[in-house]
Amino acid sequence: MLQLNRTGLADRAAWEAAGIELPQFDLEAVADRTRAKPQWVHFGAGNIFRAFVANAHQKLLNTGRADTGIITVKTYDFEKADKLNKLYDNLTLLVLMNAKGEFRKSVVGSVAEALVANKARPEDDRRLIEIFENPSLQMVSFTITEKGYALTGPDGDYLDRVKEDFKNGPEQPVHAMGIAASLAYRRYLKGQYPLTFVSMDNCSHNGDKLKNSVVAMAQAWAARGLVEAGFVDYLQDEAKITFPLSMIDKITPRPSEKVQAILSESGLADMELTVTSKHTYTAPFVNAEVSEYLVIEDKFTNGRPPLEEAGVIFTDRDTVNKIETMKVTTCLNPLHTTLAVTGCLLGYTLIADEMKDPVLRRFVEIIGYEEGLPVVVDPGIINPRTFLDEVLQERFANPYIPDTPQRIATDTSQKVGIRFGETIKAYVRRADLNPAGLTAIPLAIAAWCRYLLGVDDEGQPFALSPDPLLESLQDHLHGVRLGDSHAPGVRHILEDARLFGVQLYEIGLGEKIEAMFHEMLSGPGAVRRTLEKYVN
Repeated sequence: MLQLNRTGLADRAAWEAAGIELPQFDLEAVADRTRAKPQWVHFGAGNIFRAFVANAHQKLLNTGRADTGIITVKTYDFEKADKLNKLYDNLTLLVLMNAKGEFRKSVVGSVAEALVANKARPEDDRRLIEIFENPSLQMVSFTITEKGYALTGPDGDYLDRVKEDFKNGPEQPVHAMGIAASLAYRRYLKGQYPLTFVSMDNCSHNGDKLKNSVVAMAQAWAARGLVEAGFVDYLQDEAKITFPLSMIDKITPRPSEKVQAILSESGLADMELTVTSKHTYTAPFVNAEVSEYLVIEDKFTNGRPPLEEAGVIFTDRDTVNKIETMKVTTCLNPLHTTLAVTGCLLGYTLIADEMKDPVLRRFVEIIGYEEGLPVVVDPGIINPRTFLDEVLQERFANPYIPDTPQRIATDTSQKVGIRFGETIKAYVRRADLNPAGLTAIPLAIAAWCRYLLGVDDEGQPFALSPDPLLESLQDHLHGVRLGDSHAPGVRHILEDARLFGVQLYEIGLGEKIEAMFHEMLSGPGAVRRTLEKYVN
């Protein structure tokens, strides 16, 4: 059996016979150089990091364009770090899967060290301080999800652990942003050395979110006299510290039991899936789609790895924003949300299965090609039509990426204004286009309103995905039943410009969406009949 650890990799012939690519560099030599001259620290070594970011750096190591590895840091769910990093010597088995069912397997070994940011682990704590005090450190990157940057809760009040960090100062931080600010403070004290902090999380203006939280932490400490005012100035001095924007895009779902079975049959040992006490699903392997995009604002103060040689795009801030807008408002996210709500209504549990449904496929093709592309924001360096082609033909159709409409339907009320509202607003701004002439986007909004009833197209109840506005939205539809000819409460939803970013009734879309909603409400099977009426 093949063992995923450094000793197990010694039998290279056995791995190659199993069709698994191995690192083309000396793992021990890279680890030694990383200990002496650290250059890259990454917070949050989850699936997208392991499948994309770490693999990109491995390409540089394989070709000799980099000679140090990445140091990962966990600020949460330390059990995951212990189970993966220690048991498997920081190695990951990457499985890339295309829509044809072809698997490409490789061992990713670019992680040279794995540390835990916890004062209860003094050895890790000392090492982290040593790394941040070293002038060689160039970049600190993050994939900790959008919630990881938040200092406040839904009520706008600071989180309890943030209040504790404010009070305790840089010596005992707990929140990820407190830990980052504390380590930056050690670098400031050592020599005010330059450094770049890069959020690689899939959220709008991620670099600004990261900067605002780190600076807010420093300002709170300075106000209490726990750090010098000069530390705040250091963080805001772009000659020393920068927080570039980025856009990342790659589907890396939770580990698949089917992939695990295939790996075990191929002779790999200890490929078991694990659920930690924090309810994190993990495994020594990562299954992911082939497609990937990482675009970063090229604003680094202390050098950076030449990741453009591994497919990463470096550009200016405006272009990063345009690429994100292209993806979120036209070429991917609106289609995902459409498939999410209609999939739940029609009983689907996989996005890939929805793409086999000719009505649903045609639905998202109209939204993307016919209604979206005429107003798409073209970033210039990625062709929107080519990107859209890949989304529809390869990415959404990939049966080996177990992405569910139920997951994507989460927080839809927070998304409709961006995913549909921005295209509608673009039609309003254009003299040659009429928003009232749109069909598929209004149909998608009507389907979302129908979804809010929590009753599928066969009349059976289903569980709605979490959404912060779910209760208030459902109140507008209280008492509405399948077969009702009139549901006046839906107008209250459609009139809410805070949801959609535009007054739907003023531009001729409100009544149109209402009519579509009532058609979907007329009885069992009405959702599909309505989709077929407007899509075909």
